[in-house]
Amino acid sequence: MFPIEARKSALISLGSFLGQFGPDASRSEHALNDNYFDAFTTLIDNQFEKNAWFTPDNVRFAIGAWAHALRPDGVNKWFDLENMPEELSDRKVGVIMAGNIPLVGFHDMLSVLAAGYILRAKLSSDDNHLLPVLGRLLEEIEPKFLGRFSFTEERLGEVDAVIATGSGNTARYFEYYFRDKPSLIRKNRSSVAIIDGDETEEELALIGQDMLRYFGMGCRNVSKIFLPEGFNLDRFFGAVYPFKEIIEHHKYANNYDYHRAIFVMNRDEVLENGFMLLKKDEKLKAPVSTIFYEEYSDNQKLKDRLLADKDELQCIVSKNNAWPMRVAPGDSQRPELWEYADGVNTIKFLKVV
Repeated sequence: MFPIEARKSALISLGSFLGQFGPDASRSEHALNDNYFDAFTTLIDNQFEKNAWFTPDNVRFAIGAWAHALRPDGVNKWFDLENMPEELSDRKVGVIMAGNIPLVGFHDMLSVLAAGYILRAKLSSDDNHLLPVLGRLLEEIEPKFLGRFSFTEERLGEVDAVIATGSGNTARYFEYYFRDKPSLIRKNRSSVAIIDGDETEEELALIGQDMLRYFGMGCRNVSKIFLPEGFNLDRFFGAVYPFKEIIEHHKYANNYDYHRAIFVMNRDEVLENGFMLLKKDEKLKAPVSTIFYEEYSDNQKLKDRLLADKDELQCIVSKNNAWPMRVAPGDSQRPELWEYADGVNTIKFLKVV
């Protein structure tokens, strides 16, 4: 037996441990600290040596976001909302994880374990160190997790169901390859922001964070903004100016130089501020270092368009909660446990496996 309360307690304890490593966090008293605090600090600070996109700042932000999600009231609400299964299952769920941002596969890992299933995770080579360590910490906190999960970078092996995240092309491959198994296949999505025009400078800066956190590489990163006709773009550039140091990252700078050169050769009209390219474009997904924008004058027409594009969208950032799929400025990369990728409830999927 592995009672629900024990599962909850383990996740809350892990969140408490992680809370020591978020931005501006400090060491507290935790049972794991004597054996793991220094080692985990070193692991965080060395991730960029394995993946240059995983800077200490971004890894710490991701860890802080998960610590927030795993706070006691968050975990309790999630378990209550989903009516988590009491009984453990011997069904094995394979999870093929992406690696575009730190810990992007962690929610699937948590969902499978919280619901009482056995996890078989295929790690991305871009994020293959943090998640196994979090698994080890869970085992230290609650030994009943021993034998309930494993990680590999090779083939998944025999599983009863699959959760996979990838590009549009890999999603088609997954759908074919796992056609005989229950599967939850996610494809590329992007996020947008809608500016009303009366945002404060702080709110615009938070939207800038939603754009540039993780260098804009996550599906919850804003890659396009909708601006009211006549909006003064100098306000926007002024608000995001504090993020200017992002251009010092060599991979981001290479993207900036490359896409700027392409736009110049194509004679595209582009606005720039030395670290971000702003291009008028109807597409939703912009390349790294670039933000697409459009102007709008009719809220209902824009809402209709976004509803038509909902299968391509992950979330909509806005101060106005009237928009569908809305999250507040600054919160796009801090989803709660019950806010599922692609709007598909992972726990409901697992319950019918």
